[in-house]
Amino acid sequence: GTIYMTNFTPFRPYHVDPSYYCAARNEFTIDEWVDILLAGIDYNPKGFRDISQKLTLLSRILPFIEPRLNLIELAPKATGKSYVYSQLSKYGWLVSGGSVSRARLFYDIGRKEVGLISRYDYVALDEIQTIVFPKAEEVQGALKGYLENGEYRVGDYRGVGQAGFILLGNIRQTRMDEDSNMFGELPSSFQESALIDRFHGFIPGWQIPRIRENMKVYGWALNVEYLTEMFHAMRDDLRYRQTTEHLLSVPGQADRRDTEAVKRICTAYLKLLFPNAVSPSEISRHDFQRFCFEPALRMRGTIRRQLHLMDAEYSEHMPHITVAD
Repeated sequence: GTIYMTNFTPFRPYHVDPSYYCAARNEFTIDEWVDILLAGIDYNPKGFRDISQKLTLLSRILPFIEPRLNLIELAPKATGKSYVYSQLSKYGWLVSGGSVSRARLFYDIGRKEVGLISRYDYVALDEIQTIVFPKAEEVQGALKGYLENGEYRVGDYRGVGQAGFILLGNIRQTRMDEDSNMFGELPSSFQESALIDRFHGFIPGWQIPRIRENMKVYGWALNVEYLTEMFHAMRDDLRYRQTTEHLLSVPGQADRRDTEAVKRICTAYLKLLFPNAVSPSEISRHDFQRFCFEPALRMRGTIRRQLHLMDAEYSEHMPHITVAD
């Protein structure tokens, strides 16, 4: 009367082909492609007011496609933060409140096991105001090193990872102002400017509408598992970063972290919105400026303003990075 499983084949009736996916992008306008991406992650494009709202939501999936992209998002409740990071990709992990130790994030000395950072494409801490770090200084120390260069040390163990690190928190409507100290909403462990400086960009989640019935996708769309497999496959393609490097003009005195943040976010948007642009000649300067560079500059610019409000040693102004002629 006992049943035994003797074999198991995961349901995955396809093999992703990035070259075909990238070539297919040529058949669509940017507005059509944005709607395809939204439908692919289970959102109805018609539920959004304009393309600006759509792009703000899509900024949540930038860490899916670009290694070690670190973001902070503050948003009202019921805007879908948890859903995006917990339900779409098997390559990411969402921690929802509770206690988070250095061993869980980085390395467990007793078990000799690597933590979440070395096992996933991204790790998101949800309900950040409710998360407790048993030994906050240990987590802070490991985070600073990891967010800076992708390496961490726990005891004698030296680890590496490619996971983006994302902080998700709720924010009161009265605090939704990028020119006021919004990061006062973060727990004390993240109130240090040197740590915040290592995050690349900020997502203003209040620009994303609350989840309504008309935001649920219906009809034909790309399979979400197919799409997130494609994002995972594109993470290590260096051609997009080379394209970004060619298209940006960076002054010599520019802050290194500001420059790296803008380049990393630009590269992520390029992969997401223009996967066919594997060389500078395959994207117009106008499209790169509007859909890659300007959003990247805004996202890092908010981090820069918040740093200035936290610590006057930090300038509130971004370096004069431009799109090259």
